[in-house]
Amino acid sequence: MDHSKSNHGLPAKEASNWPGVQQKNAYARLVQQHHSGRFTFYLNYIAQQLQLEEAGHGDIVFDRDSTVGGLQEGSGRNGLHSNTLSSYERSSVSRCETGSAVGDPNRKGEVETYRIGRHGNEDGDFDPKEKAPSQSRPNILCANLQSPKGNCDFESQKESQPEKQMSKSQPCLKGVSREILSEGGDRRGFSRIRNKSECASSPPSVDRKRQLSESHSESMFNTQTLASPLQTGTARGTTRSSGNTPNDKKYNKTKRRNIFDDYLSKEEVSAGMKRGELIQGSLRINPKKFHEAFLPSPDGVRDIFIDGVVSRNRALNGDIVVVKLLPREQWKVVKAEACDGDRTPAITGTAQNAAASHHLRDGSESPDLIIEAQFECGIEEDLRSRLSFNAKNETKDKPVKIEVDKAQSNPTHQSHMKDDGLQKTAKVVYILEKKHSRAATGFIKPMTDKNGELAKMYALFSPVDHRLPRIYVPLSDCPADFLIRPRDFASTLFICRITAWSADSNFAEGKLMKSLGQAGEIEPETEGILTEYGVDFSEFSNNVLQCLPQNLPWAIPQEELERRRDLRKECIFTIDPATARDLDDALSCKLLPDGNFEVGVHIADVSYFVEEGSALDLMASERATSVYLVQKVVPMLPRLLCEELCSLNPMSDRLTFSVIWKITPQGKILEEWFGRSVICSCVKLSYDHAQSMIESPDKLLAVRELPPMSPDYTVEEIQQAVLNLHLISQNLRRQRFKDGALRLDQLKLSFTLDKESAMPQGCYIYKYRDSNKLVEEFMLLANMAAAHKIYRQFPELALLRRHPPPQTKLLNDLIEFCDQMGIKLDFSNSGTLHKSLNDQFGADEYSAARKEVLTNMCSRPMQMAVYFCTGMLKDENLFHHYALNVPLYTHFTSPIRRFADIIVHRLLAAAIGRGPPLKMPQEAVQKQADHCNDRKTASKRVQELSADLFFSVFVKECGPLESEAMVMGVLNEAFDVLVLRFGVQKRIYCNALPLQGSHFQQVGKKPELTLVWSPEHAGDEPVQQVISIFTLLEVVLKSDNVPLKYTAVLKRPGAVN
Repeated sequence: MDHSKSNHGLPAKEASNWPGVQQKNAYARLVQQHHSGRFTFYLNYIAQQLQLEEAGHGDIVFDRDSTVGGLQEGSGRNGLHSNTLSSYERSSVSRCETGSAVGDPNRKGEVETYRIGRHGNEDGDFDPKEKAPSQSRPNILCANLQSPKGNCDFESQKESQPEKQMSKSQPCLKGVSREILSEGGDRRGFSRIRNKSECASSPPSVDRKRQLSESHSESMFNTQTLASPLQTGTARGTTRSSGNTPNDKKYNKTKRRNIFDDYLSKEEVSAGMKRGELIQGSLRINPKKFHEAFLPSPDGVRDIFIDGVVSRNRALNGDIVVVKLLPREQWKVVKAEACDGDRTPAITGTAQNAAASHHLRDGSESPDLIIEAQFECGIEEDLRSRLSFNAKNETKDKPVKIEVDKAQSNPTHQSHMKDDGLQKTAKVVYILEKKHSRAATGFIKPMTDKNGELAKMYALFSPVDHRLPRIYVPLSDCPADFLIRPRDFASTLFICRITAWSADSNFAEGKLMKSLGQAGEIEPETEGILTEYGVDFSEFSNNVLQCLPQNLPWAIPQEELERRRDLRKECIFTIDPATARDLDDALSCKLLPDGNFEVGVHIADVSYFVEEGSALDLMASERATSVYLVQKVVPMLPRLLCEELCSLNPMSDRLTFSVIWKITPQGKILEEWFGRSVICSCVKLSYDHAQSMIESPDKLLAVRELPPMSPDYTVEEIQQAVLNLHLISQNLRRQRFKDGALRLDQLKLSFTLDKESAMPQGCYIYKYRDSNKLVEEFMLLANMAAAHKIYRQFPELALLRRHPPPQTKLLNDLIEFCDQMGIKLDFSNSGTLHKSLNDQFGADEYSAARKEVLTNMCSRPMQMAVYFCTGMLKDENLFHHYALNVPLYTHFTSPIRRFADIIVHRLLAAAIGRGPPLKMPQEAVQKQADHCNDRKTASKRVQELSADLFFSVFVKECGPLESEAMVMGVLNEAFDVLVLRFGVQKRIYCNALPLQGSHFQQVGKKPELTLVWSPEHAGDEPVQQVISIFTLLEVVLKSDNVPLKYTAVLKRPGAVN
């Protein structure tokens, strides 16, 4: 191997002896050339390494793939950017980048390369949901040293811990180093829409080789094993033998230290919970920065921060965990302080994120437009970056000084700091329930050390989702010719399931389940999404199918007809999307002699077919919800029920559960009746049909314009019923918002598909019209009526749905942001927010776009609505539904697709004496409620990913696509936009544009980014463009040369289409 150059790129004669000589010479030269405080710190760092090297080898060895990029991660994720270093500092950094090999000199195949600076921070995927790493941290590499000026970044110090454990530096093995880097060792990232890590200053990468080589890169999880001992309370546990697999002692000749803490015992957890020393909650891992995790705080003010994979202790996203708070001096500082004493909004290094989530699209075709479904989980790190100004950016008028992220870095200052400037930090000590499916989609590759013992037995599986660990999978699970032709499988998606993850390993163990197919294709990607989120899309078992009626065609038994109210002679119809097949609600409206109306909501009586405790019931309770993808539905119930026997198809007798009101034209309810019934729908109207009737009340639709309808009713009768329902619904809606309801409408993308290939042919923003509002109002009214009915009868057993108020801290951030932007919104309650949001803007297109952006921001602090058992929540005030502003609410109207509704139907039947008592005790009802919450969240995420998938394919097949876009957030080298034509959010990077430069500043308290465009022609003057929040822009969406990846390109000002 060629050793003509040393690790630091010096001539061979200067490196002919032990490598320490060359480093000392380099040290001497650097001392003579530069003496700045920051650079002195680098010199101290090098000096410490020399001391460590001179201390001898010891018996410390490193795990294969466990330390690559340690410095890269330690610096990249903490805001180390080459553009912020001096030219000489970049020069010194580049010398480090050439690689200083460490470890056993006899293990040449295991040389690791450390890199710092910009390259280590680039990511192959830049997605609208991603966010940038901190721009607020000092650009200093720390190795347990204190900066001469006190500006040492604790995060960098933490992430650089492996340097302490390196015993000797060895000459760089160029070939090996080059091989490692080609495997992705010098870069994090995988260009996939489900990967969420990025640098605000880095443009998207289109390097397919890097994209496919490693979903995490070699450093993804390694850095986290080097977290501060302060997080874990234990000594560092990163020195590991390279040839070992978890639970395989054959190669474990040196005893390995634990990387993760051992879990507490159940007894210790129970005792700690009783003493209030431990906190339980659902873990939420930041999809954009996998090393950040959060847990809801019991005080509801600010989420608890869990920093790093080590502190997460092998828990995965969604798991119910128990955490122990770290000492107060280790809490996270979240306030930035301006030099002139002025305060900027709450920001941190980990909070400079792009809050561009894909929470705009819902693949459901259901007609039940439940209002709280608009709100997604309020992610604290998302909102803060959306609302914050990048305090790292220096301005001419107001330079900003950022306090370090860890409070203990300045303990004297921290001891006097108020708690509102701190965020509690914790570590996971126990996993109560593994909610995550432990399944992942990803790619397989041979082990880097291809000649090692480990490579003869295992391949490395790299999940698409950065939040999951890399996984050792047996070669016996891999394709037969994988080792011979590994490149043939570089773009093949696989499904892997984690089977174990020991405390002494960065990597989990797993089993390769199956090959999905080519990455980027719709069906393989869809199956991967479903598997990852634990959606059961298998065929129903024979035991389940045996619970269905066996004698087909099925007819309602005569004795059942006699027990029900017969409504088959009433004018009853459904209003649904044109493509809907599971019709679970119908409406009726009859004018009474006194001028009032008899209005009925008729819901499919699914509980008649799903007997409590049956195999069918158990399967439905497990699935909990139907999952609506763009191209198909994964049903909760067998299709015989959801599309035939229970679906309220026209001109077919169907069993229903009805609520019928006597109601005034103004919407005042005079009487109410609940009961089991039988109906025969006269026609299946689409929303378009109903909308045409509403928009043209004097124009009678022709029979040929409608679907097949019952001969017993005329088009005029049906149209008049629709118009009467519309009149009443308008009054109901007006009164509901007058009483304080809130609605935050966000853009929803819909697709038209080719009938043969199911590929997207077109896409459009779904319009929410009067016909949708008509159905929504009566579904809401029925749900509220059902909630009151079952709660009055079963105050300890009712299954209701509550919507907590917005998260306090996030709401305060939003209020501060609006104040700084001069936006007058009243956040006193849901009603005042709705009124002020709608009164804020005019009716022109620009105002409508501003409203879309602000609505998106207002949705961030909102929490998810959840099911609960009333007996398990003693404070009735907590039953309140914030968005609807009603005391009691539940789900009754969609039992074909929601299991919670089936339970409500059973409770209703028992309440009116038309069914047996519910067999489930309180605890079981609450457990089922929790499960329904989990599956609803997973279902919604799957719907979003399905829409993302189809839109990515659409851009590839039909792009480039032009659209107006409005700026949602401004960073120092990038800005986020809402693409108005399609409702998607994207980040645009300055260094991806043909600019001469850019300049960030704060005008007052408003962030502003000035772009200086390079002249198109020689002799032309540069063009300046100012970017601020609510700026209207022209963008082009273009597909990248990688699957499922597209970018937004800003059009030059004045460019001609």
